[in-house]
Amino acid sequence: MRWSLKIAKLAGIDIFIHFTFFILLTWVGFIQWKLNGSIGAAFSGIVFILAIFSCVVLHELGHALAARKYGIKTRDIILLPIGGVARLEKMPSQPIQELWVALAGPAVNVVIAALLAIYLWVINSLTPDNQITMSTSAFAERIMGVNIFLVVFNMIPAFPMDGGRVLRALLATRLAYIKATQVSASLGQGIALLFGIIGLIYNPILLLIAIFVWMGAAQETRMIRAKLAVRRIP
Repeated sequence: MRWSLKIAKLAGIDIFIHFTFFILLTWVGFIQWKLNGSIGAAFSGIVFILAIFSCVVLHELGHALAARKYGIKTRDIILLPIGGVARLEKMPSQPIQELWVALAGPAVNVVIAALLAIYLWVINSLTPDNQITMSTSAFAERIMGVNIFLVVFNMIPAFPMDGGRVLRALLATRLAYIKATQVSASLGQGIALLFGIIGLIYNPILLLIAIFVWMGAAQETRMIRAKLAVRRIP
């Protein structure tokens, strides 16, 4: 991919990082330095972001390895400031395959969060989820909290999140694939509309998520329609 740097190769899959990711790291380091007035705080903030995106890589690797089980290769995994993308050569052809491939990513985050919870429990430092903060909690607690968030966020039943693909896979066991996509996309856009209204009133971040979800749902529908149109060409 253009403007990307290869940083690793895991399970035979190239891992790339987009140059805009370095802008994110610089911004985080600068903000932490301004808030705390020390290079140590800036370094700590950067390390935290790198740890989060290491979990994102493992999440995407979960998708890739699940897809490999069904004979689908992964071109590469790309890290962007908004997350990661495992670029599969093709989408699973069967609903049950898409279901397991979609679930594999969040399952990795569940395992990471569980392992960290066990570790924190063993050392008697486990804090209830609703008391974990990104500013005062221990490093392991924050990473555990991030992984729990990644599971919840990714399982929202809307494209382009994994939850949207899970919903479509389940619907596709009873409906035609294009119909399942349309229903899933419509539900996703309904969720986006709700997020947008709440975001306008309370939190602008939800408004950004709403735009992201709305566009993802529309794009998924267009892609499926285009694929079906190509198949109909004699």
